Amino acid sequence: MQKKSHTNLSEKLGQKIRIERMKRKMSQEKLAELSELNRNFIGMVERGESNITVRNLEAIALAFGLEIKELFDFVI
Repeated sequence: MQKKSHTNLSEKLGQKIRIERMKRKMSQEKLAELSELNRNFIGMVERGESNITVRNLEAIALAFGLEIKELFDFVI
């Protein structure tokens, strides 16, 4: 049961990152470049397949010009 909860949170966070990226008309490649992360990793995060670290989450937030807390602005 707990694993499902974590998976759901990872999926919701990934969806939020994808929405923010698409709002900016940004490709995964561009987000990867700006955040200094791997494009494949960005895809895994957006699909909720990766348990992202705070450091990488911060890099993505900075690439968007957001604070980390703004990436958690979604309904669980």
